[in-house]
Amino acid sequence: MKKIWLAVLPALLLFSFLPHRMEPLPLGAPIPRPDLKMKDISGKEVSLNEARQKNGLLVMFSCNTCPYVIKNQSRTREVCSLAAEKGIGVTLLNSNEANRDGDDSFDAMKTYAADQSYNWYYLVDKNSVLADAFGANRTPECFLFNNEGKLVYHGAIDDNAGDAAAVSRKHLAQAMIELTESKEITVKQSRSVGCTIKRL
Repeated sequence: MKKIWLAVLPALLLFSFLPHRMEPLPLGAPIPRPDLKMKDISGKEVSLNEARQKNGLLVMFSCNTCPYVIKNQSRTREVCSLAAEKGIGVTLLNSNEANRDGDDSFDAMKTYAADQSYNWYYLVDKNSVLADAFGANRTPECFLFNNEGKLVYHGAIDDNAGDAAAVSRKHLAQAMIELTESKEITVKQSRSVGCTIKRL
């Protein structure tokens, strides 16, 4: 028995240091913590309920530092602009609490958003409270809610995070179009590819 325990112990130790993957919010679930106030880059305190528009809400977990976020900024701007056109509120949440004294600080967020011409809320998810409530694991990772505040799409912006030229389906954009046309969402879930959220 002692030999078995000694053989298993290294694997258990290794597992304890791996990033913990949280279970994401299930489809049909309501917006978590909708009235929690978070600091926007404007300095205002904003809740998800306040950001929500007549046709729903897009919540995207993002940051300043992930190579996938940086590489895909043109796609982020495109899909967030489409959401605004469709009457869907937009919030980007920076949940990288472990980097809050560095490149994901509030001041760095303001600079990054200005450089990227953000025209929507970019909020500090203090202590990763919303990331935990959503079960978000990656940046970028997207959650789309309908006008009743129910989750109708969760996942990636499109089907090729590594190569914009090779994208064959824009999952999030298509889900927003179907949502606002009162159609069934064809693809409700997809796999997010990106960096792990840096929790404390």
